[in-house]
Amino acid sequence: MAIVEMLMPKMGESIIEGTVLAWLKHEGDTIEQDESVLEVATDKVDTEVPSTHGGILKQILAKEGDVIAVGAPIALIETSDKVEEAVEEIKPEDPKAELMDLAPENTAALINPPENQPQKPEDDRFYSPLVQSIAKEEGISASELAKIAGTGKDGRVTKQDMLTYVASKNAKKPVEESQPSISAPISATSISGTDEIIEMDRMRKMIASRMIESKRISAHVTSFVEADMTNIVLWRERNKLDYKAKFGESITYTPFFIEAVAKAIRDFPMINISVDGDRIIVKKDINVGMAVALPSGNLIVPIIKNADQLNIVGIAKKVNELANRARNNKLTADDLAGGTYTVSNVGSFGNVMGTPIIPQPQVAILAVGAIVKKPAVIETPTGDVIGIRHKMFLSHSYDHRVVDGSLGGKFVKRVADYLEAFNINTSL
Repeated sequence: MAIVEMLMPKMGESIIEGTVLAWLKHEGDTIEQDESVLEVATDKVDTEVPSTHGGILKQILAKEGDVIAVGAPIALIETSDKVEEAVEEIKPEDPKAELMDLAPENTAALINPPENQPQKPEDDRFYSPLVQSIAKEEGISASELAKIAGTGKDGRVTKQDMLTYVASKNAKKPVEESQPSISAPISATSISGTDEIIEMDRMRKMIASRMIESKRISAHVTSFVEADMTNIVLWRERNKLDYKAKFGESITYTPFFIEAVAKAIRDFPMINISVDGDRIIVKKDINVGMAVALPSGNLIVPIIKNADQLNIVGIAKKVNELANRARNNKLTADDLAGGTYTVSNVGSFGNVMGTPIIPQPQVAILAVGAIVKKPAVIETPTGDVIGIRHKMFLSHSYDHRVVDGSLGGKFVKRVADYLEAFNINTSL
């Protein structure tokens, strides 16, 4: 028999502490190695933390809401070969065996289980207490739970899988199911009974705080340039099927935006800076962040490190990988750290332009609008003609404390120049 300490893990190079959001296991529970036992929040991302050892969770040292330094103990785990053998010998149908080694206050709950105890799953897949709790609250039966696809380790269902499933299920409900009867009393959702009150989730609170802080710190100015995307649009339409067949994934317009931005940063390195008091820090690495919309409606910005050293295919693979991991709640703190410039695709929402807010401590951000067909004047050797072109607005917000209009305007124009200069005959 041995007692080992479970330590707060390192969740990124720049992360020195984490906040305990919730314990997924309780003292006395049997846990497996690599099984998620608690949720931890950092200033970058929320994540589930797996157990470092298998055994029995003897004592929880860090309570929910505690801020714990990386490397500090958060729990004690009793682990030994004998312990694991004893656990295997316990049979679910033997209630006395289930009471072994449990605190007195827990035995009563097992002898007389509460009515809201989650149903026992009908399959052999592991479900965390958090997942089972969500299933109980949402009225998801054991058979229905068994059909939910899991994105966690070994196909386990995560909290995000449950939230995504519940949102999809509610969206499919017929109108008559989602509306009360004409004769049924309507319960008030606020003090006045006419407005609905929704509590911000943790990520929305963080976004709100950071946006206000950015507007307070930076003197925002936005410049606009229109770019001709015709060559890129035609090339993508011509090659997207071959690209997918060759590389096994789709290619969007985002890699072209990031490549053009990385090239322009090389030309104008004073865009790739941050401010520390009265000092300007020029970043040598070009790490481009891309804003990703999550199923919850919140935004998160994973980083493509050293984007200037990647070709279109390399950037496309990183874009797809990070976007998929973001939407499946698989990003790490390192994926969100070290950004030096950010690109936001407002065109994906049908917007033609926007005025994005700079993510601190960066000094600039680019919003790309929707690509729209427009009549345009085309210069030819025999004279000007009117033709249909694919046009897009670029909106460049920058910090006027350190980026003047000349630099901010020249930079976004250079990005447009690189996009327009794309060779339509480029081979895969």
